[in-house]
Amino acid sequence: MANHVINDSGGQPTRTVDLHLHSTLTAPQERPWVTKLDNALGVLVEVPVALLVLAEIVILFAGVFARFILHTPLIWSDELSSILFLWLAMLGAVVALRKGEHMRMTAIVSSVGPQKAALLEAIATCACLAFLAMVLHPAWEFATDEAAITTPALSISNAWRAAALPIGIALMALFAVLRLLKYATPMQGVQALAVVGMIAGAFWLAQPVFEDLGRINLLIFFVGVAAGCVFAGIPIAFAFGLGTFGYLALATGTPLPVMVGRMDEGMSHLILLAVPLFVFLGLLIEMTGMARAMVAFLAGLLGHAKGGLSYVLVGAMYLVSGISGSKAADMAAIAPALFPEMKKRGADEGELVALLSATGAQTETVPPSLVLITIGSVTGVSIAALFTGGLLPALVLGLFLCVVVWFRYRHEDLSHVRRMGWGQVTKLFAIAFPALALPFVIRAAVVEGVATATEVSTLGIAYSVVAGLLIYRQFDWKRLGPMLVATASLSGAILFIIGTATAMAWGLTQSGFSRSLAEMMGTLPGGVPMFLAVTIVTFILLGSVLEGIPAIVLLGPLVFPIAQQLGVHEVHYAMVVVLSMGLGLFAPPLGVGYYAACAIGRVNPDKGIRPIVGYMIALAIGVVVVAAIPWISIGLL
Repeated sequence: MANHVINDSGGQPTRTVDLHLHSTLTAPQERPWVTKLDNALGVLVEVPVALLVLAEIVILFAGVFARFILHTPLIWSDELSSILFLWLAMLGAVVALRKGEHMRMTAIVSSVGPQKAALLEAIATCACLAFLAMVLHPAWEFATDEAAITTPALSISNAWRAAALPIGIALMALFAVLRLLKYATPMQGVQALAVVGMIAGAFWLAQPVFEDLGRINLLIFFVGVAAGCVFAGIPIAFAFGLGTFGYLALATGTPLPVMVGRMDEGMSHLILLAVPLFVFLGLLIEMTGMARAMVAFLAGLLGHAKGGLSYVLVGAMYLVSGISGSKAADMAAIAPALFPEMKKRGADEGELVALLSATGAQTETVPPSLVLITIGSVTGVSIAALFTGGLLPALVLGLFLCVVVWFRYRHEDLSHVRRMGWGQVTKLFAIAFPALALPFVIRAAVVEGVATATEVSTLGIAYSVVAGLLIYRQFDWKRLGPMLVATASLSGAILFIIGTATAMAWGLTQSGFSRSLAEMMGTLPGGVPMFLAVTIVTFILLGSVLEGIPAIVLLGPLVFPIAQQLGVHEVHYAMVVVLSMGLGLFAPPLGVGYYAACAIGRVNPDKGIRPIVGYMIALAIGVVVVAAIPWISIGLL
């Protein structure tokens, strides 16, 4: 999740929703020199990373244009994109750390008093700093070793790419120190350093014990350390990193640069370049008014029906999810356009935020979903097949939500609502048509082979820029810079999680855990139905704690081969996994997506707990239906 600017009118930013506890902290005392240094260094990082996002868009679009229009492929474009991409990921992670936008679980931190919360925040920052300090030298060794490799197309040393790792880690460590100085009192800083230092020292002194514990170490480091760090409010990426580093350093003889290599491997899949590009596309369609045009048409078409605007919310989330790929951006684009009118009609705000959260879970499989892209990168499943297979499952879950909407609004009084004439509806359709066409343009370009799943986002960006300038006449050039920085920050947070989760998954594989898991799940009584049932429960639980992408990266490479051995179609299984994860991600009390929806709707989370139960039951039934009927996922392939 990240901070998203929400428009209430005219495309101008009117309020910012903060979904991170880190960012709500206030400095305990004035340290002007810290603030000035932090701001100066922040500019030195944000400007290059914004330019990197822009450069990736230009390079990939040029590649598509040269190959499809000029029929002369640019053989160096992918290689240059890959080099710049690692720098974008690492510098984006730096910006995310500076702004407090790394994904984390804050249920415990937010439940204690201000003093204890501030101390826990300081401990979380010190834990991040400890991981960065420990992994810095291995990262430098890894980059040094890569210097001997020459890239094939550009014929330059691979050190130009690999240097992003130690430099990014060093910058994150620097900003962690500044964050500690800025938000913690001297006493809190000393206490936090002491706590983290004592825990690290105890583990180091216990190294001889760990060497004799065998697989018990998996529980100690991957459950005890990693899960303990997650629940303590330490950002998920760093929690994974601490668990993996501790296991490799203290319980095995693995050279530590190998861990950095696995992080590099996880973040360097070129398909993941779609993450920042689709995030930027989502912000772009909100800024150009395209999302608002779609919502206005749907409201004109269905607004007179009982529960009509709730149906519009379901449909609008389905359409916008197909463009942005970022769930927080989806909700931020839709809620301000619909909630005011729904409240005027007497809708309860708890009901509104419950449905918004439920549609977030429902549309997880609508392409170009970042989770689908992540699955494709870590499991090798065709992105085009996932994009095609994700359309019907989300539609089925949407129908189940609509049943609940019909039941709840069947007695709604609409005597004061004027039905819009067909002429006006047709006019709204004409205005919205360019926006409505964008999801289909994106999907057709992938399926027809015009562009890859990574490249197609640049076509969507170009399309949106043209539509914003020439059709909707709503394009705020001043917002491009902040949008590029926000894109890099969210992308860096996601990609750094993928890096550390890839290292953790590799550690689990090398320990033999994946083989044991395969044997256990492959011998479950009940065959495929029991396997799918266990999958649903597992990913609901993981989705509620880890969020979607970390859960996918961690377990995807382990469970997909098992599904294949049992004869479950990989696309069908991917839909079951993603929808189950989405159910956990948006279900209270742990699902962070639910609290994101509450923040965007400006609704107290307590008010949505009761209304969301019915929607979650409907979604759970829908997930079971999708799991039981493979055709829903693979019928369009």
